[in-house]
This record gives sequence, C-alpha cells and structure tokens, in this order.
Amino acid sequence: MHLKSTVQTVSSIAIAVVLFTACSKKAEVNFYDKSLKKHPLHCLQFTPNQYTELERSLEKLYHFQKKCKNTLELSFKSNIICKSPYNAAMKSTSNFPNAYLKLEVRNGFKLLYSYYIDLLHKPTKEDLKEGFERLKDDIL
Repeated sequence: MHLKSTVQTVSSIAIAVVLFTACSKKAEVNFYDKSLKKHPLHCLQFTPNQYTELERSLEKLYHFQKKCKNTLELSFKSNIICKSPYNAAMKSTSNFPNAYLKLEVRNGFKLLYSYYIDLLHKPTKEDLKEGFERLKDDIL
C-alpha cells in the first residue's frame, strides 16, 4: 500500500507542474548561439511586415541598419485560447494568458536568440519596450 500512495503523490506533483507551466506568464529567453554572451552583435536589421503600432514603436527604440546581416523579427498575437486540457484548473482559478509577444534574432535562417512572453492583455508598447531592453542587454 505504501508504494501505491507514493506513486499517487508523485503523479499529483507531476500533474500540478504541468498545470502551472503549460502556458507560462514569465518571459523565456533562449540563446541559440552561445557565443552571443561573449561576443555581442554590432547591429540589427528590422523590416516591418504590416507596419502596426508595435512595429512603429520598435523602430523608435533602436537605430536599425538595412545592410546588417542580423535580422530582428517581431511577432505578437492576442485573444488566444490555450486549449490544453491540462490547464482546466488554472483557467478556472487564475488569470490565464491570452496573448504573446516574441522577438527573434536571426542571421539568415539561423536562429540566434529569442525572447518570448505570455501576456494577460493585448501586447502594448511597454511590453515591447521591456522585451527589447532585455534583448539589448543580452546581445547588443
């Protein structure tokens, strides 16, 4: 009987971890090119796709260079529903993210760095500024 209760406890803990990490609110940063930590980039290129308010705001945060080989890509979305069945408890007991903001730096097709955050609201200029400041601190 002791083994059965231990297995149930471990199972409960595993389910709780999945429940509370499936759609996280904390920013995630990934260095796909570890050399960026020692050798920061000297420039970035950015070309707006739709010229949204966030894209215009991003252009004010940094002097982007059209001839730079390192490209910054901005993506964001709001009104998202996370349909994972593992999130039922979290959806009913807390604020649940329904938007995201992502910044990725590439050299050609090679992904060098990414910043991603789940949000409880439509991405704002402040969210973008915070993410870009983190990116600048990390790799520029």
